[in-house]
Amino acid sequence: MKSDEVPFRSLREIELEVEAEMREWGRQRLQQKLQEQADQHGRVFPPERPADVARPAAAPAAAHRRRRR
Repeated sequence: MKSDEVPFRSLREIELEVEAEMREWGRQRLQQKLQEQADQHGRVFPPERPADVARPAAAPAAAHRRRRR
């Protein structure tokens, strides 16, 4: 094989490369759309709570444990 020839790539390698490019493009597009919405509305999500609104008390850790039978 000549040194200037490109090695043959399998269909799977090409598919994985294109899928990664599509994911990155989709992530960038989503970020762009969300930023446009934020700029348009000028709000932060989730909305900030007013200082006078109390947060709900967290349940004790024991309430989340499963009981053994």
